[in-house]
Amino acid sequence: MNAEVPTEIARCRICAERFAATATAHQPRPVVWFRSRARILIACQALGLRVHEAQKPFWDRSGQRLRDWMGIGEDVFYDRSRVAIVPMAFCFPGYSHSGSDLPPPKVCAETWRDRALRHVGDVGLTLLIGGYAHGWHLGAAARRAGVTATVADWRNHAPEIFALPHPSWRNTGWLMKNPWFEAEVVPALRARVREVLA
Repeated sequence: MNAEVPTEIARCRICAERFAATATAHQPRPVVWFRSRARILIACQALGLRVHEAQKPFWDRSGQRLRDWMGIGEDVFYDRSRVAIVPMAFCFPGYSHSGSDLPPPKVCAETWRDRALRHVGDVGLTLLIGGYAHGWHLGAAARRAGVTATVADWRNHAPEIFALPHPSWRNTGWLMKNPWFEAEVVPALRARVREVLA
C-alpha cells in the first residue's frame, strides 16, 4: 500500500488552468480525507465552495443532513480511522460564468480514484452520494437508470452499498416527492452504520 497517495493528491495541480478559467478563477486546493483501513467509505461528487474554503469535507448543510441520515455525529464522521471520504474530484470545480456548479473534472477520477480506493482498502460499507458516484461504482446501468431509480433499487446493493441522493438542501423537493427514502432507506442505513462501526 502506497502511503504517499494522500500526499500526492494534496499536491495535485493538474486542473490549475481549468479552474483559473472558471467564474471563480480559483486555485486547486484538494481536500484529502481518507486513511487505510477505514470502516466506511463515502464516495461523493465534488467539493462545494464552503468545503473548498474550510478544507473539511461536508462542512456545510449537506454534511449535517448526511450525518443525520447515517445517525452519527461529527466526532465519528470526521474520524478518518472510521470514515474515509473519497470524492469524484478532490477540488472544488468552480462555477460557470452563468453561475452554475461545474461538474467534477473527469481527469481527477481518472488520475487518482483507483489509487485512492486501493489505499483505503476493504470497507464494511460504501455510500455512493449522487449520480457521478453511482455511475462510477455501479456502472452503465446506474447511469442509464438515473438517481431516483438507482436509489430506489437500494435493496439490491445493501447491506454493503447504499446509493443515496446528494444530501444538498437543493434536494429537499426530491425528498418530499420520494418519502420512501426517509421511511425505508434511512433506517436501514443507520442500522448498517451502527453494525459496521460496532
